[in-house]
Amino acid sequence: MCKFKRLVFDSGTISSSTLHYIPLIEKCWHKYSKFIQDDFSLLTDKNSLLKFICNPFFWVILDYEENFMGFVFLDNFVGNQNKLFSAEITTCFDKKAWGIFPRYSAKFFLKMCFDYYGLYKIKAQIYPDNFRVRKFLKDCGFVYESTLKNETQRNGKSQDIDVYALYRSYYYKDSR
Repeated sequence: MCKFKRLVFDSGTISSSTLHYIPLIEKCWHKYSKFIQDDFSLLTDKNSLLKFICNPFFWVILDYEENFMGFVFLDNFVGNQNKLFSAEITTCFDKKAWGIFPRYSAKFFLKMCFDYYGLYKIKAQIYPDNFRVRKFLKDCGFVYESTLKNETQRNGKSQDIDVYALYRSYYYKDSR
């Protein structure tokens, strides 16, 4: 079993009951940032990370005993205030969570996104050399869509990005 806990109230302030997750998020982010960030990342210090996690679409991932297992967030939405069409997902799991837990929690979270936000499509962008995440995405039902050639820079060199997508029809056969 897993839980997804938002760190912020609707007012945009961080809940005092979730403050202890911030150092864990920071540690996880820095440990795996080479798979997440490019040379243009705005997350360069603790203050920028705090602003980032105050996003209303940022959750910590917890196991059944409320142990920190990682985080997930949605951004780059397509749609308007009345209807969301798609979003991009980014997730990061602590090494202790590797194995079956990420697949289970991802399927639970993705279905929640389709149910709650009414999304048609969820996208993920990864570096082509990130073979673990590529396999993880495929296991969760994502399909390869395209490679964006020389889309960004990483370590001062041009970097391709692979785009994967999961469609609502993976969970619902009669979708849109």
